[in-house]
Amino acid sequence: MGTGVRAPARARIPERTLRTDRWWLPPLLTTLGLATFVIYATIRSFVRTAYWVEDYHYLTPFYSPCLSESCVPGSSHFGTPFGELPGFIPLGFVVLPFLLGFRLTCYYYRKAYYRSVWFSPPACAVAEPHAKYTGETRLPLIIQNVHRYFFYVALVVSIINTYDAIIAFHGKGGGFGFGLGNIILLGNVILLWAYTLSCHSCRHITGGRLKHFSKHPVRYWMWTQITKLNNRHMSLAWTTLGTLVLTDLYVMLVASGAIADLRFIN
Repeated sequence: MGTGVRAPARARIPERTLRTDRWWLPPLLTTLGLATFVIYATIRSFVRTAYWVEDYHYLTPFYSPCLSESCVPGSSHFGTPFGELPGFIPLGFVVLPFLLGFRLTCYYYRKAYYRSVWFSPPACAVAEPHAKYTGETRLPLIIQNVHRYFFYVALVVSIINTYDAIIAFHGKGGGFGFGLGNIILLGNVILLWAYTLSCHSCRHITGGRLKHFSKHPVRYWMWTQITKLNNRHMSLAWTTLGTLVLTDLYVMLVASGAIADLRFIN
């Protein structure tokens, strides 16, 4: 016995849907967008080339923090507590699993890949292929409930990325420098902060459990500001995927010598 559109009390309609519009287009575009980012990020995380620009101290976020002796000189901003790593381990292995967990368990991304990849459901008024629905009460989906803990790690990583963007104001030969790469790195960090702070867990932490807002004016103000960001959580989720790729691509092109960084100061 099924549930939802296959429940006994529902009309016996053999067609998957009576919709005549292109309902399949949004889930298709979502799948293509997510797949493109996953493929690009996976390849770049493992290639171990062109991720650090020595002259300007540009470090791609896919390799930050770089904490092993396999990292090129200068790219390890926090030392090298780990020795040489085999090629099948990405140099950003310390934080990449947590960032992946943060994105995978994100409330928006859950909706995105539940609908587009698992067809649960793919669209309104479109039958899903699953016979029953148990929600996030069993393995593996019960793990989604640890999202708030991934959020705490994401805050630390955002601080690290901010540090990377600050020390990148470095000129060739030393001193202060400013170029197009700084704008890209800084813009990426600002948007990553906006996405992280717009998280539903962050909104709940700042004021979700308060019973009397009037007794906590500071937390109420924080909750209000986070709520404004939270309304843009979906757009920030997609925008930051784009800025991560753009930042990494620019650093890669400059580091490989394919292009020269556009310098404004030094």
